Amino acid sequence: MAASSHRAAPEHTHPDEVPVPAALAALADPVRLTLVRELAGSADWSRSCGSFDVPVGKAALSHHFAVLRGAGLVEQRDEGPKRVNRLRRAEFDARFPGLLDLVLRGD
Repeated sequence: MAASSHRAAPEHTHPDEVPVPAALAALADPVRLTLVRELAGSADWSRSCGSFDVPVGKAALSHHFAVLRGAGLVEQRDEGPKRVNRLRRAEFDARFPGLLDLVLRGD
């Protein structure tokens, strides 16, 4: 496939469909936790996938974002050549009240 080919839109799971163990597993990984924390401190749709300071390659980063989407934590959309992200905080908080607050505190 040529580099300019259109990528398939990412699939998203709504937090209402996420079991508690899946949410906890997504947040247990240090790289994913870093992604969530950085997104929590950023405006929606302002962070492209490549803008995160994490010690993994592109393939691993794509996997981490897929896990976060599957856990209902992250929504992604394509804007030109970049895929941008937002933390689904309100939706996730409605499903798991207080969980993100605990995780983001970093205790």
